[in-house]
Parts: sequence; structure tokens; C-alpha cells
Amino acid sequence: MSTATAVKVHNYSAGPCILPREVFEQAAQAVLDFEGGGLSILEISHRSKPFEAVMAKAQSLVKELLGAPDHYQVVFLGGGASMGFHMVPQNYMKVGGKSAYANTGEWASRAIKESKLAGETVVVASSEDKNFSYIPKGFTIPADADYFHFTSNNTIFGTQYKQFPKSPVPVVCDMSSDIFSRPVNVADFALIYAGAQKNMGPAGATVYLFDPNHLGKTGRKLSPMMDLKNHADKESMYNTPPVFAVYVSMLTMEWMKRVGGVAAIEKRNTAKAELLYGAIDRLPVFKGTTAVEDRSHMNPTFVLADAKLEPTFDAMWKEAGISGIRGHRSVGGYRASMYNALPIESVQALVDVMEEFAKKNG
Repeated sequence: MSTATAVKVHNYSAGPCILPREVFEQAAQAVLDFEGGGLSILEISHRSKPFEAVMAKAQSLVKELLGAPDHYQVVFLGGGASMGFHMVPQNYMKVGGKSAYANTGEWASRAIKESKLAGETVVVASSEDKNFSYIPKGFTIPADADYFHFTSNNTIFGTQYKQFPKSPVPVVCDMSSDIFSRPVNVADFALIYAGAQKNMGPAGATVYLFDPNHLGKTGRKLSPMMDLKNHADKESMYNTPPVFAVYVSMLTMEWMKRVGGVAAIEKRNTAKAELLYGAIDRLPVFKGTTAVEDRSHMNPTFVLADAKLEPTFDAMWKEAGISGIRGHRSVGGYRASMYNALPIESVQALVDVMEEFAKKNG
């Protein structure tokens, strides 16, 4: 049975998403035989020396790629960023204190709901008034909040912070859909957390990168499973970690390092975004759905000027081997998720279809 792919599929899935081909090949080999040891990566003990080395390497690469200060710590946990929504107020909101949040979409809204379960939660900025089509600016973060939380990139609505808010209190950021896509100053954040399944690996792992000096100040008695300090003290091994997801994340980060690191990846992502947004703006049959200054480089969103032509456009991009560009079910239209591993050739394939569609239907 051949393992070759008969037709090249241009994968625009919003997540789980495209990863580098060489990472798939390395992971596939490890499923059969991990490092020549006669066992699969799927069956080795998480307490074995080979996997402890994987975990240590993955943690080290997170800090290296993002340029984190030496004292910052990294843990890999299960539960997705949705578990993080709950863990954040548990670890950072004082008993009787309050948190501050910016609401820029579905995932920010869910994080706010979890914070409200823990205590007073102030929404200091929101773009809900225009269906989350822009990033709020010029808002004030209260100096008496225990922390400020925002979502750096909004996967469903296609907006992205181009400049991070200045805050008088510790900053927590959900970077699930744009981590490793551009350089950030980690020292500006008390905590960065992200689900793996966009730019880092398969679904199942969530990375937490944090300054331990901000922990242990809430006065709360935490479950060990909710306690970030406990997980850091146990080197992400308090319970069985998501072994395969951590391993593939490590492979992906090694790939990022080989191609030039986060700065080089940012240049690739900028080129892809300019190519696609250029077509959206140039071709009158398409319309972008977000404020131009807030357009996401990860998840461009657009609609047809004439929605009745969607079946025609859908048939064309499917015939071209393009997958996953229908918009989120709550929004409609189209969303072309362009994570780190998507090559610019795939973006060109979509632009070619858009130009052909415009020629026939303009």
C-alpha cells in the first residue's frame, strides 16, 4: 500500500491544522519505533529517560524560540486552552479580588465566563458591538485588578492585536492561535498560554509559559491539578502528560528553529498575509470582514459580494485541492487559516482560484 498522497491538499483548517511534512514523517516513524528502542512513542512510559529528555527539550525550545527570561517556567498540560480559562483566575485572582478582561470574540468570552465563576470580573473593553470585527483601543486597565487578560488572535472573527496593551497589573494572554508566529517580549507577560493545535502540534497539549514570581499570592487553596506551581515543581509530570502531543510539539519547534526561528517565520507569515489580503482588496467580488488595521495574519476572513455565488466558488476551490476555508459556523463566509507551516504556494493556489472566479463572475 502506497503512503504517497495522490493529490496535494492545501490545508487551511483552523485547527487541528497543518504541520510541517517532515514533522509528520518523524512522528510517523516514532509511532512505529521511537529512537530505535523497539517501542512506540505511543507506548513508552512518561517516566522513562527518553521521554523525560523530550519534555525537557520541548520546555527549553519554548523559552529559546520566544526569548523568555531564564527564570520563566514552562509546563505542558492537557485540557486545552479552555482548561486554561479556568486555571487563570484560580492562580491569579486573589480571594475577594478582581480581574480585568478584554472581549474580542468567542474564546475571550468563554475565558470571561470562567473568571466570573471565581470572583469579580471587569470587562474593560469589547468589540461585541460590531460582531467582534475590530480590536478595541485606548481602554483603561484598572490598577487595582489582580491581572489583565486578553486573547492575542481571534480565530473565528479574524482579528489580531498588532500592539499589545500596556498594563499597570500582571498581563495574561491566550496566544493559542498565533503563538510562535511573531516575536513577543515575554517579560511583559505574567503568563502566556496556548493550545498546541494551531502552530505547535496536534490537539491534546497546552503550553503555559509564566513568571513564577506572580504565583502563590491569591490566598486560595487549589486542587493540585489546578495549581500551576505544582505542575512546574513536578516538571509537567504530576499526572501523565499528553506524551505524543508534547513529542510532536517538540519536533515542530525544532523545525521552527531550523527555518530561522520566530523572526524568520514572521516574515513568511507577513508575505502570505499580504498575498491573500491583496487579492481580497483587489477583486471586487470579495470583501474582508474585519477592520483593516486589525486583520489577522493567521485567520483572514472574507465574504463574497454576492452570497448567491458561494456554490460556484466552493466548487472551484475544492477542485483546486483546497480544504478548510469555510468560515466558522457562527459567522459564515470564508476563513483561510494560514498557520506557520502553510507554504506560500498554498496561498498562491487560493489566490489563483479567487482571480479565476473574479474573471468569470466580476
